[in-house]
Amino acid sequence: MMTEKKMNLPDVHTELYINGKWENGEKERIAVINPATSETIAEVAQASKKDTERAVVAAKAAFKTWSEMELKDRVSILHKVGDLLEEHADRLALIMTLEQGKPLKEAKGEIQTNIESIHWNAEEARRIYGETIPAPNNHKFEVKKQAVGVVGAITPWNFPSSMIVRKIAPALAAGCTVVLKPASSTPLSAIAIFELFEAAGLPAGVANLVMGSASDIGDVLTTSKDVRKLTFTGSTKVGQLLYEQCGQTLKKLSLELGGHAPYIVFADSDLDEAVDALVKMKF
Repeated sequence: MMTEKKMNLPDVHTELYINGKWENGEKERIAVINPATSETIAEVAQASKKDTERAVVAAKAAFKTWSEMELKDRVSILHKVGDLLEEHADRLALIMTLEQGKPLKEAKGEIQTNIESIHWNAEEARRIYGETIPAPNNHKFEVKKQAVGVVGAITPWNFPSSMIVRKIAPALAAGCTVVLKPASSTPLSAIAIFELFEAAGLPAGVANLVMGSASDIGDVLTTSKDVRKLTFTGSTKVGQLLYEQCGQTLKKLSLELGGHAPYIVFADSDLDEAVDALVKMKF
């Protein structure tokens, strides 16, 4: 007879991460629930609007130093994060499985994707080239690519680790600083990644983590003039609201909305194989 092996949550912070410090938020903590057992596995700090505003201030203050840091040093820190992700892969996967519910094998696959993404973005930072454009009368136009500033990021629950890395890694590589709001049901995966940011020597204020009310945090990120770009993955309805709010400050906006995609099956295809592939991709 097979017995079920209980998986215990590894040690992980439960606080906000603002300006290089772990701290409790102003609001009451909320429980993180294991969807497989319905048990509470942690209680996580919640940020108020004031906490989020402090995170934005920290990110803005850190921007000049981070964006002007020697490129080789910035790249080195990102590679260190990638190395730490690989070193802690099993721990990160277990945290994800316990709070989000996906099979451990899939969680490990997601972490592997993160490792590759971090290293890839670190190297792409070396190739942020400008352009020289010929113009009439012996003139030349020079195009320089510069970091936009503070980036606000809002991520979903379904890929609680890879969606964070997919948004933050290119931002950090480009020289931007970040304020992240993860999904309320899967904050521990975000916290575990930020622990590695800290261990890798990411300077204080470069990456900040706030958990809490979507309306409170979202309001600050969309209306603050200091946040120059917002990246969001989630529902179309929320995306429309963010689009409207960001218009007040003319900030750049990246949206990935509505997780449905067309699946085309041609008349001459193997229908059974197509159905199997569709089920695997969707579920």
